[in-house]
Amino acid sequence: MRVPARLLPFPAALAASALLTGCFATTEATGTDAGERVRVAMMQPPRSGLSPLSDDAFKLSRWSTAETLVKLDADGDARPALATEWKQSGRSWTFTLREGVTFHDGTELTAEAVVRSLTRAAGASPAPRILDGVELTVEAMDAATVTVTTAEEDPLVPQRLSSPQLSILAAKAYRGKTVNPVGAGTGPFELTRVNGTSSAALDRYEDYWGGTAKAPGIDVTFVPDGTARAAALRSGEADIVEAVPVSQAALLDEDLITEVPMPRTNTLYLNTEKGAFEDPALRAAAREAIDAESIVKGVYEGRADVAEGLLGPALPWASGLREPVRRAKAGDPDGRTITIGTFTDRAELPEVAAALQQQLQKAGFRVKLEVREYANIESDALAGAFDAFILSRATVLDSGDPAAYLYSDFASDGSFNISQLADPAVDKALHKAGATPTGDARRQAVIDAEAAVLATDAAVPMLHERVIQGDAADVVGAAHDPRERELVTLDTHVK
Repeated sequence: MRVPARLLPFPAALAASALLTGCFATTEATGTDAGERVRVAMMQPPRSGLSPLSDDAFKLSRWSTAETLVKLDADGDARPALATEWKQSGRSWTFTLREGVTFHDGTELTAEAVVRSLTRAAGASPAPRILDGVELTVEAMDAATVTVTTAEEDPLVPQRLSSPQLSILAAKAYRGKTVNPVGAGTGPFELTRVNGTSSAALDRYEDYWGGTAKAPGIDVTFVPDGTARAAALRSGEADIVEAVPVSQAALLDEDLITEVPMPRTNTLYLNTEKGAFEDPALRAAAREAIDAESIVKGVYEGRADVAEGLLGPALPWASGLREPVRRAKAGDPDGRTITIGTFTDRAELPEVAAALQQQLQKAGFRVKLEVREYANIESDALAGAFDAFILSRATVLDSGDPAAYLYSDFASDGSFNISQLADPAVDKALHKAGATPTGDARRQAVIDAEAAVLATDAAVPMLHERVIQGDAADVVGAAHDPRERELVTLDTHVK
């Protein structure tokens, strides 16, 4: 029988508390039923005072306090949120706003408010990454309708507007030079207090348009140390813990953790422009030499998925669309020396590099490793300084669509083309994927582009990563979202 985290024996809780001194200071609750508030341990503290124009926007989304015009379903298609419907006419998209929505300060959601938020985001410096390279203007047609226009026709406008960095906030959020989300969202929980980089508090918003949240509030503590986050779950000091380290997962009751497939693939990029891997036969030899399953078992302790392609199980539609890929036959490495680069910022990558070194040497290559901090190795990787490079790469951007990732990494003019790939067939497939309207046709075009890349052996996908989330035994309805946009929702509560 599993013991609920809140009922752990006193010695166990005491031992965990010793690790957490100063981390989990009690947050005063302004709502009622403080004992039933959801206590969350987050990995990354705010970087910009929780401004939605930064990556802090994803925290606001995960706490269900800030919302966007649209949201994404499991397939990455746009669904209604603050907007109930939309239609395209050339470069323009017209969105109809949901009726009866109020901000947490009591003011109403109007087209003017949407224009204010999106215009501020479009003019931000740096711009939200979902708008990188996108010129966007917003106009209020009437009180309940807005039109979004881009410089070029863009089939992904609704998906772009799902990005948490394009959340719609009340006018009070924009009174200063920075954007302050406290008391300015539309979600089921109102952000009431932010204590620097240590904690935050949210209360249930009783007038939420989508119904009444089951929890009276959320108390958030930022705990960068993974051991401390895991200890918080064991001791009962936290109800939900994000990003439990693999090394700590084995120390927790398996019933308390959930492994969520991430849209992130650990890939070996091979330099197709010069060196040993200019030869397709040697690229094929490297691919055949790699035993990804042993890396998953040895480095990730089984908490990852062996790759079938560049796109993993976080995109559930991908595997069903794939067909076998024709590749070159493997040649003889014959002692060719190759240098593999990677970085230390993700602790598992140097271990992956060491495992690959052994596997490739067994196949006949001579392998040197070069491992640095990412900031000191990225420019060399992009310049083609290595024969191969190991990278843990996010395969979807904020739009939920993988076409942009494929283009940046494998197009002749891609901005992140570590493989130095210049293949006309790949370029043609990538352009087609980017131009195809959203839906089944675009998903098939994306898989066709993936197949074109894999046929070149410019990249060897090894595994798809997972994130481990901890939920106490008495937590109900916590979200397990591969895109990390949801965590505490309308239905999340503590029994």
